Amino acid sequence: MADQFKIVTICGSLRKGSINQAVINTLPSLAPPELTFSAAPSFADIPTYNFDVQTAGVPASVNTWADAIRAADGIIIASPEYNWSVPGGLKNALDWVSKLKEQPFKDKPVALQSASGGQMGGGRMQYHLRMVLTSIDAQVFGKPEIFINFAAKKIDEKTAMLIDEPAKDIVKQQLAAFAKFIKRAKA
Repeated sequence: MADQFKIVTICGSLRKGSINQAVINTLPSLAPPELTFSAAPSFADIPTYNFDVQTAGVPASVNTWADAIRAADGIIIASPEYNWSVPGGLKNALDWVSKLKEQPFKDKPVALQSASGGQMGGGRMQYHLRMVLTSIDAQVFGKPEIFINFAAKKIDEKTAMLIDEPAKDIVKQQLAAFAKFIKRAKA
């Protein structure tokens, strides 16, 4: 029997019609059979990181988010780029869990994806997010990289799924390689 790996997905956008969520919605149909997917709890209710709040007690929303990450064999983050960087809500959630005694991203395999309306496809955000994840000891997956540019044209609005065949092909390649990366990380 093949290994089974639980993947938790994190969408860096909180927007209801997020194109990055549409990419996440498409993952199960493109993945090898050993990957199963579930969404991380939303980070929308995680308060802005403040050491004074932390010393008074870590909010339940932070612990819930961290527990989902700990329970996963691997994480896929699909995120837009805001002002050439990581969206504030996602960065804030990462800041919070980085302060936990049992930091959930330590040694966790993480793959990145980004979809944006512009030419760069979220590349600058991924560069910054790789630095953040490296600082918290995540095992950041390398190649193939997923940068979906002009993404609104590549998403079916009715189904909220990725429909662009070249984009789907590279995502399929990434998922197959990520499964192997997780297997090596767990060995």
